[in-house]
Amino acid sequence: MVAGAFLVLFVAYGTQYSFGIFLAALLEEFRWSRASIAGVFSIYAFMYATLGSLAGQLTDRIGPRIVISTGAVLLGGAMVGMAFVTSLWQPYVLYGLVAGFGMSAAYVPCNATVVRWFVARRGLAVGLAMSGASAGTFVVPIVAQLVVTRVGWRMAYVLFGVALVVCILLIAPLMRRDPESLGLQPDGGARPRGAPAADPASWTLSRAMRSRAFWALAATFGVSWIPVFIPLVHLVPFARDLGVAPMTAAWVVSSLGAGAVAGRLVMGSLSDRIGRRLALRMALIAQAAACAVFFVTHGIVTLFAAAILYGFGYAAVSTLFPALVSDFFGRAHAGAIVGALFAIAGSLGGVGPVVAGALYDATGGYGTTWVLCTLLNALAVVFLAFARPPARAAAAPA
Repeated sequence: MVAGAFLVLFVAYGTQYSFGIFLAALLEEFRWSRASIAGVFSIYAFMYATLGSLAGQLTDRIGPRIVISTGAVLLGGAMVGMAFVTSLWQPYVLYGLVAGFGMSAAYVPCNATVVRWFVARRGLAVGLAMSGASAGTFVVPIVAQLVVTRVGWRMAYVLFGVALVVCILLIAPLMRRDPESLGLQPDGGARPRGAPAADPASWTLSRAMRSRAFWALAATFGVSWIPVFIPLVHLVPFARDLGVAPMTAAWVVSSLGAGAVAGRLVMGSLSDRIGRRLALRMALIAQAAACAVFFVTHGIVTLFAAAILYGFGYAAVSTLFPALVSDFFGRAHAGAIVGALFAIAGSLGGVGPVVAGALYDATGGYGTTWVLCTLLNALAVVFLAFARPPARAAAAPA
C-alpha cells in the first residue's frame, strides 16, 4: 500500500512541480505577466484542494482505485491539452480547472488510505508514502528541463501527459481502501502518542467540524499553506533573475525535492517518538527560516541552502498533516476529515502564487513576498499551540 501511494505521488507531484520549468518557457514565448500566468497555478491549487474533500469522501465509500484512476485521466489529458494553448484563457481552463480536478485524486486518497493501514508507526508510513512526492520533485523537473530543451515545451507536455496516465493506471489497482477489506488488521494496535483517549473511530466529519480541534488545525495549516506553493512556482524565475542558468535553476527545484525526501522520512519517523505536534512545530519553524534565507539570498550557495531547507520543512508539514488528523479523529472517516481540512487549508494555497506574481510585477522583486512567507509560517506556530486532541466527552458511539 505504501509502495503504491509512493509511485502515484511520485508521478503526480513530480509533474505538478515541473510547472516552474514550463512557466519559464511560457513567459518567454507569450510575454505574459508573472501574475497572470501564476494565476493559472493558483486556480489549479484552489481546485485540487477544494475538491480534495469530495475525493476523500469518495475514497471512504468506493475505495481509492477508481478515484485515483479517474484523476489520472483528467490530469494527463489536461497536460496534453496544454501543448495546444495559444491564448491565456486556455491554461486557466486546462491546467487550472481540468488538471486541478484530476490532481484532487492524488494527495487525499493516497494519504487517507495509508493512515487506515497503520497505527503504531503511522508517521513513518505516511512519510515513506509521501516521500514519493518529494522524490518526484527531485527527479522530474530535471527531466522536464531536458525534454523541453530537446523537443520544446509543447511536445514535452504531450509526453508528460501520456506518461502520467499510463503509469498511474498501472499503479492504481494496487491500492485497497483498508486492511479489513482483505481480512487483515492495521499494522500495530497501540494508541499513538498524542492521540485522544476516546475511541477515535467514533469521529464523523460533521462531529469533527463541531470540535475546537478541527478549527485549530484548519487555522494552523491554512496560514502555513498560503505561502506553500510560492517557492514551487516562482523558484525558477527567481533563480533566473539572480543570473542562474536554466539547467541550474532546474537543479534548484530538484534540491528542494531532495530536502523534501529527508523531511518526510526524518520527521515522519521522529513524530512517532516525540509526538506529532512537536514535530510539526519544528517543521513550521524550518519553513519560516527557509523563507527568511530566500529574502537575503544573492548567490547560488544560499539559494540551494534555502531550497533544501524549505523542502525539508514543507514536506514534513504535508506529511504530518494526515497523520495528525488521524491521531485526533481516527481511521474510520479519515478520507472525509482529511479532505475537508485540505479543502479549507489547501485552497488558501492558491492565493500565494498569484500574490507573489503581483508583488513582483509591482516591486520588481520577491523581497516582500519572502517576508510575508516568513510571517505567515510564524503565525502558524502560534495557532498550533491551540490544537489539542478532542475530548473524550465529545465523541459519540461509532
